[in-house]
Amino acid sequence: MTLGIGPRADFSPATVQPKPWGHERIYADGAHGYVGKILAVLAGEGLSLQYHADKDETIVVVSGEGLIEHGPAADSLVPRRLSPGDVVHLPATVLHRITAVTDLVLAEASTAAPGWQDDVVRLQDRYGRDGTTRP
Repeated sequence: MTLGIGPRADFSPATVQPKPWGHERIYADGAHGYVGKILAVLAGEGLSLQYHADKDETIVVVSGEGLIEHGPAADSLVPRRLSPGDVVHLPATVLHRITAVTDLVLAEASTAAPGWQDDVVRLQDRYGRDGTTRP
């Protein structure tokens, strides 16, 4: 077998997207069929109450403590504490919100259907982004 023929490793910098709650570092942008992100959420801050129409995501807690609220509707959310190593799978349409109890680092892998960047429906957002898809 001859090595060095065929596909080659591709190197590129991750894209950092500032967020009002911290930032996300996108290391896989969907070009290869999946999206990969590292989310850094500052203590006391939180993501919007949201759902995705098509995007399916799995999140693992890398460090810190958090709280996820999830469920079928805003009036029936179930809270659950998150600690390092905890994994949550969020199929499309599951309503969810994550709040950092301490500084929180999450790794997220998700599907990458066309338009994945805009596949977020924000129902409540403490940063004034209700009803938007903007970062």
